[in-house]
Amino acid sequence: MTPSLTDPTPQAPPTAFRGFRAELRDALSVRGVVLMVGVLALQLGFILSYIGAFHAPTPHRIPVAVVAPAAASGQVVDQLDHLGGDPVSARAADSREQARTLILNRTVDAAIVVNPKGSSDTLLVASASGPAVSATAEQIARRLETERHRQVTVTDILPPAPSDGRGMSSFYLVLGWIVGGYLAAAILGMAGGARPADLHRTLIRLAALALYAVISGLGGTVVTDPVLGALTGHFAQLWVLGTLTVFAAAATTVAFQVLWGTVGIGVTILVFVILGNPSAGGAYPGVLLPPFWRAIGSWLPPGAGTTAVRNTVYFSGHAITQSLWVLIAYALLGTALAIAASAFRIRRSHGLTSF
Repeated sequence: MTPSLTDPTPQAPPTAFRGFRAELRDALSVRGVVLMVGVLALQLGFILSYIGAFHAPTPHRIPVAVVAPAAASGQVVDQLDHLGGDPVSARAADSREQARTLILNRTVDAAIVVNPKGSSDTLLVASASGPAVSATAEQIARRLETERHRQVTVTDILPPAPSDGRGMSSFYLVLGWIVGGYLAAAILGMAGGARPADLHRTLIRLAALALYAVISGLGGTVVTDPVLGALTGHFAQLWVLGTLTVFAAAATTVAFQVLWGTVGIGVTILVFVILGNPSAGGAYPGVLLPPFWRAIGSWLPPGAGTTAVRNTVYFSGHAITQSLWVLIAYALLGTALAIAASAFRIRRSHGLTSF
């Protein structure tokens, strides 16, 4: 067939079918199949982790203060400590004001104030720390008071802000920061090769991600505070926390990419999404999670960031020291590991080190 004079580009002849096995080898490389298996493992891990964490929330040693006359205080504390399943860890408090202070400085999650002159006691909670814990504490208190033939009145001394439905804004803000941090690092890695070719490239990427973290932290704070009014009154603190959270996720992702290339992105998803999100204390705080998720939550950036933001906004910054150190550790160790791994690869490529 003669090509048309109006179409100067002749059509390429169709490729002949070379057999199913040959076409299969071209369509599915060994590397592609291995990566698909890895994605399947991450998918199943996601399902296992989220359903495993959330399918049956059970209270475990919720810290509770007891305010009661000396004659009854020890009895109520003992009764709480010996409830089936160990749902409560009780301690005595001298007064209602002391119990309130213990709640607001994050020492306890609730307090039972016994009224010796009546048949109705008071349960103090601060649902801004997590409505699920407050609701569980109320259920436990009502069960206890029923056994004692008494009634209980619930007083929420610190609910979430009206624009912070169910107190979840802290978790969603940190989730956005975490996702932005590891996606920015992953995209930089994929755009220029998952493993940086040299130390200079690693340093440049880390510097670019540090700038991105500052902008991302500011952006998240602007959306959350002046735009939506969900978490207000702590603009500078949230900006700093956002910058630290984003860079912790980004630096860790760079380190994983330098060490393991494309597989490092999968490791990032495992750490931050599959393990980090369900254990972060968003839907259910740690005292309601199964042992594994309860143990790891505060040591991963999603959980540390959520605690730091929530306690900064609602609890005057109490009980955030560990969370800050966790975020700082991921930022510094991720940076150091990325630099060290890049330098090691360069030395090895020049024959200066060997296994």
